[in-house]
Amino acid sequence: MTAGGDTQTIAYGDFQTPDDLARAATALLRQIGIAPATVIEPSCGKGAFLAAAAGTFRTARLLGADINAGYIDIARGRVPQAELRVADFFEMPWAEALGSLPQPWLILGNPPWVTVSGLGAIGSANAPARQNAEGWRGIDAITGRSNFDISEWMLREYLGWLDGQRGAIAVLCKTMVARKVLTAAWKIGAPIARARLYRIDAAAHFDAAVDAGLLVIEAAGRADATVCEVFDDFAAERPRSAFGLVDGLAVADVAAFMRNRELFTADIEDRWRSGIKHDCSAVMELRRSKDGFVNGLGEQIALEPKLVFPLLKSADLANGRFDTGRVMLVPQMTVCEDTAQLAQTAPVTWEYLTRHAPRMAARKSSIYRDKPAFSIFGVGSYSFTPWKVAISGLYKRLTFTAIGPIEGRPVVFDDTVSFLACASEDEARHIADLLNAPRAQEFLNAMIFWTDKRPITTGLLRRLSLKTLRTTT
Repeated sequence: MTAGGDTQTIAYGDFQTPDDLARAATALLRQIGIAPATVIEPSCGKGAFLAAAAGTFRTARLLGADINAGYIDIARGRVPQAELRVADFFEMPWAEALGSLPQPWLILGNPPWVTVSGLGAIGSANAPARQNAEGWRGIDAITGRSNFDISEWMLREYLGWLDGQRGAIAVLCKTMVARKVLTAAWKIGAPIARARLYRIDAAAHFDAAVDAGLLVIEAAGRADATVCEVFDDFAAERPRSAFGLVDGLAVADVAAFMRNRELFTADIEDRWRSGIKHDCSAVMELRRSKDGFVNGLGEQIALEPKLVFPLLKSADLANGRFDTGRVMLVPQMTVCEDTAQLAQTAPVTWEYLTRHAPRMAARKSSIYRDKPAFSIFGVGSYSFTPWKVAISGLYKRLTFTAIGPIEGRPVVFDDTVSFLACASEDEARHIADLLNAPRAQEFLNAMIFWTDKRPITTGLLRRLSLKTLRTTT
């Protein structure tokens, strides 16, 4: 969510729930049969959800907590019958607090929509301790990753609270968080009887450009379902679709996946690749000029032509731009090839790279550590085949394009592009046609989570069997 530069808002994911949204959510919960004896809101803020719950579930006991004492004072004025505590979620002894509460529980609310990297950027300590990650019941420790949503951590905690208990969870969250939490829970057989996601207009309610909804999870004594029904809004009577876990694979549309299941392969039949990774566009990506090339620093330079290849980036593929005048310097033909030989075989390029060695050495990724000078990744014989089928990994367009040489040189891609090396122009055009046809499109759409930052990956594309597609189409 956007925070408008407000450090306090970023640090605590402090986007207070509008009263009308809280009331609509609790009314929906009652309508679908949620009837709690206790309502628990672990990050209650100013009390919008607790006030709504008090009006909807009139006999339920109410427990709320928040790190902000001022907010607790406001909530106490709104919901005097609630038991309210000033507490840091990550420090509060929840097992003790929950132990005597009557069941079924409803864990309700709007946990912070903030990421660990967002907290790190402002020096906030409002995050779970990393050493606690290993204590989860069989779920992979997300706190070991470079970034994750605080709400994701909290939702996993909520599921742990319901292990062996009766109750439900109903929280506002990003749809990406809902999917990650449910997928992890399904993989370990967490006791989920039913899961539903009701979409909301996050821009209207929170001025946030994210896909979000009300996630409702009902607990059970055993795992009864590995699907989550997705509803367009609170008024929808029937789900639009359902995402879920099929044979250990997270899929975005279970019904569409099952209709085309024979196209799925667990084996890697087709070697989809990512484009070249160099992490220094100012030096490695250039534009042609009448006197040679111009790099991203505005320098007019000369290079040996044999090391320069036409370049297409994700935006080029997505927008149908195929001869942009942009090129990439490719100093290695294979990963980890010794670049020192360039001093003899391509001395002009070697001098250029040496002059910019500090920029290349400043690349942050650990993959370049202890590798030859000016190393790149995602390069091999497949990079230089004359014909390829390619697709942007960043844009929400499922369009495959046959790409041939430009001015007699094979095209290379940046690392946000996925491509398949082909033996000929005919093969490239045939594969592109197959992939753009309705059957392959439906199958791939069933697997793609379009809310992901990079929805189309080589790993996902490798799940479609081109061999089966060829023989059944």
